[in-house]
Amino acid sequence: MTLGVLAVLGMAFTMFAGFWTDWLWYRSVHYSSVFTTTLWTKIGLFFVFGLLMAVAVGFNIWLAHRLRPPLSAMSMEQQNLDRYRMGIAPYKKWLLCGITALVGLIAGASAAGQWRTWLLWVNGVPFHKTDPQFHLDVSFYAFDLPWYRFLLGFGFAATILSLIAAALTHYLYGGLRVTSPGARATAAATGHLSVLLGVFVSLKAIAYWLDRYGLAVKSSDFKATDNWTGLRYVDAHAYLPAKTILFCIAVICALLFFATLWRRTWQLPVIGFGLMVLSAILIGGLYPAIVQKFQVQPNEQAKEAPYVAKNIEATRQAYGIDDTEVAPYDGTSKTKDKSTLRDDVDKTASIRILDPNIVSPTFQQLQQVKGFYAFPNNLDVDRYPTKDGKVQDTVVGLRELNFSGVKQNWINTHFRYTHGYGVVSAKGTEADNGEPVFTEKNLPPAGDLPRYEPRVYYGEKTTTYSIVGGPQKEIDYSDNDGEKTTSYRGKSGVSLSSPVNRAAYALAFGEPQILYSGAIGDGSRILYNRTPKERVEAVAPWLTIDGDAYPAVVDGHIQWIVDAYTTTNGYPYASRTTLGDTTADSLTATNNSRAVVAQQNQVNYIRNSVKATVDAYTGEVRLYQWDTEDPVLKTWMKAFPDTVKPKSDISPDLMSHLRYPQDLFKVQRELLTRYHVQDAQTFLSGSEVWQVPDDPTNKSGDAVPPYYLTMKMPDQNSQAFSLTTTYTPNGRDNLSAFMAVDSQAGTSDYGKIRILKLRTSTTADGPKQVQSQFNSNSQQNITEFVRQVRNGDSEIEYGNLLTIPLDGGLLYVEPVYVRGGQLKYPLLRKVLVTYGGATAFEDTLGQALDKIFGAPGSTPPPGTGTTNPPSSGNPTVQQALKDAQKAFDEGQTALNKKPTDWEAYGKAQKELQDALKQAADAQAQAEKQSGNAKNGTDSAKNGAGSDKKDSGSGTTGS
Repeated sequence: MTLGVLAVLGMAFTMFAGFWTDWLWYRSVHYSSVFTTTLWTKIGLFFVFGLLMAVAVGFNIWLAHRLRPPLSAMSMEQQNLDRYRMGIAPYKKWLLCGITALVGLIAGASAAGQWRTWLLWVNGVPFHKTDPQFHLDVSFYAFDLPWYRFLLGFGFAATILSLIAAALTHYLYGGLRVTSPGARATAAATGHLSVLLGVFVSLKAIAYWLDRYGLAVKSSDFKATDNWTGLRYVDAHAYLPAKTILFCIAVICALLFFATLWRRTWQLPVIGFGLMVLSAILIGGLYPAIVQKFQVQPNEQAKEAPYVAKNIEATRQAYGIDDTEVAPYDGTSKTKDKSTLRDDVDKTASIRILDPNIVSPTFQQLQQVKGFYAFPNNLDVDRYPTKDGKVQDTVVGLRELNFSGVKQNWINTHFRYTHGYGVVSAKGTEADNGEPVFTEKNLPPAGDLPRYEPRVYYGEKTTTYSIVGGPQKEIDYSDNDGEKTTSYRGKSGVSLSSPVNRAAYALAFGEPQILYSGAIGDGSRILYNRTPKERVEAVAPWLTIDGDAYPAVVDGHIQWIVDAYTTTNGYPYASRTTLGDTTADSLTATNNSRAVVAQQNQVNYIRNSVKATVDAYTGEVRLYQWDTEDPVLKTWMKAFPDTVKPKSDISPDLMSHLRYPQDLFKVQRELLTRYHVQDAQTFLSGSEVWQVPDDPTNKSGDAVPPYYLTMKMPDQNSQAFSLTTTYTPNGRDNLSAFMAVDSQAGTSDYGKIRILKLRTSTTADGPKQVQSQFNSNSQQNITEFVRQVRNGDSEIEYGNLLTIPLDGGLLYVEPVYVRGGQLKYPLLRKVLVTYGGATAFEDTLGQALDKIFGAPGSTPPPGTGTTNPPSSGNPTVQQALKDAQKAFDEGQTALNKKPTDWEAYGKAQKELQDALKQAADAQAQAEKQSGNAKNGTDSAKNGAGSDKKDSGSGTTGS
């Protein structure tokens, strides 16, 4: 008994611990209303539908028992059942309660999982758009129809279970007979079961009626497109009338079953039921097949064109691509003299040669500083102002915590190493001897960014819990003066001062040390759910999260910016797409964290309705309404009031870092491979189908990722931060179109999609063909360069292949990185450029552009490629540079030791700094002396000239 009581108490506390820790977490992030609303909705659905199911099944068992016939001379069949009746007789009430409780629990648990469906139905707002067939508001299909289908399914389940339970009870107590002579069923059993069958057929009639509307959101295979949704010719002219006829037949059949209460015979109901089944086969199956075969197939394009037009219109509206501008584009340069285009390149685009998907190891090598820091595999592109006030594309990464560089024990993992430190950023358009030109670097952080809180307690790599703020000090960062410690001063996390909280977390995390460790004391707080995606998904479980959260320095804090979507699967006539498949590309294939959260969710409506931020220090989550017209978001805001802040609350600093999300862009670009066509006949012919090309820079076979780039489309007056991609014809490699969306948040053109469609008479090279030409070009010594690099035990990595429309033609730019030898990180060594059939392969972007266009730029922008440090013949400078190289090599040796020799590394860094300072001072002194000498020479020349002039004047006067 004692063990049993302890076991029950243990299970109860385990359940309580999960509930209690969830409540504490939601309260700590100030979203307790999300927890309570979701919890009470689930509890309400559980009890209501669980009770309904239990009452339905229990009542029918009780009624069947009540209607049992009196015992008489029993047949052999009844004699065999008598021992079962006698066996359960003492436990009838308990058995009845047990059965009803079991079915009630199962039904309640199933209903609780429908909390989203319930909240959408009860809070739904209209779309103010109607479907073209039934002229009902889209909200009926998005919010109402799913709930009606759930109710219908629940009704079927309750009726079938009640029918089975009633039939077994009647059989057990003699109301039904199988082998006994005489009537097979008593009048009471006949009437009872007939009513249940009548209810079942009535529900089937309702199902037929709802199926009529379901045709508008029905998926089907159609050669015009995958995941077709909506009515086609056969649906409108065969299935729709068939469903109406079957509805009428089912209503009649149900009335015949109900009439059995008076007629006491199953003859007519059985005939009616057989007629309904036969009608379902003939009218619901055979007739549509005949219509498809003999009416549609002989003239399919003419028959299907009106329905295809409806699908095109609905799909473009549902995915936000209805305002896409498609403009013709020549694909070849209009200007014969290319030299006049050199300056136009600088005005058209700020070409980013630093690839954020390649240079992470370079950031790691140059700015990791300590082994317990790391950068993400793929860095991000953002915009930051320069010292002169101009905004430039910047590659950004956070120095996050890396536990693989930490000696693993419980104190180190959860108490001492708790956070990353600082932003590292570099100019996207420049490189210095192949390395990034950092605008923010080092520990403590220094650079061009405004002052900010550098500690990163919440990030993409912080996947474990930390306990902070207590007696145990945390490692903050290290510099030349040694190791610094800190203690968390934020209000984030859950307090562990309460023994109940400690016990609950010890159980929830399976770590008993939380309960009794001396490292936990007054002020200790536990931080968990620390990745940006986890936090946003937890506080807004009704959102779909973008696969790429990115950091930005906003108002003195590092904020993770997370794009979130509202979706539905019930937009009539709009074709469906699978998010996980559509958002996959060559980056997500190698980095699962970049994949959209809802991996295989099928949707046919999507909006980037929410911009969310997560503070890297405090963990504070804020949700901002971005799409103010989205009815799905308005519905969720009614269900969870005060959780989403208005768009007007977005600060100007935050607005400057918001951008168009990649996952939404990938969904839209995939749909636009077909839905750029608005003519139904052309759509059906498939002659204008495009495809997203494979990434030519690697052999993954996955789609090329979209690239952020500040550029100007032909109809724009100035450059704008954009997200770009290319298209090729289906099954071919030449270019068919270029697509860009304005990603500059806060501007009137934000979200505007522009497509430059190449003329069919023009054959322009696509990305794969351009890459192939690069790899095989012997005239520019590309193949020789590749051979030499590979012979030197190094590897070549091709960066993002950028496409830029220029003067009717297409300019391709690709940075080339070399990794290998003594340097284990990629350095930018060459830049490939092609335009109008000409190719250049040079050390810098500026040199490559000059070679392509045959003229230097008159006003080259900063950062046109790699820059080399000035050479110097000063022996002091040369010696200082040799000392710097030696110190750098010693530092790398110390860093690569196992374990890392931090003392030697620090000493080498100090020597490196001293040597570089000595070189800079010597060079400055030499330049100063050279300048003084030049000034003296110029003065002498000017004096001589004056004397000569005066002499001439004197001669003239004489």
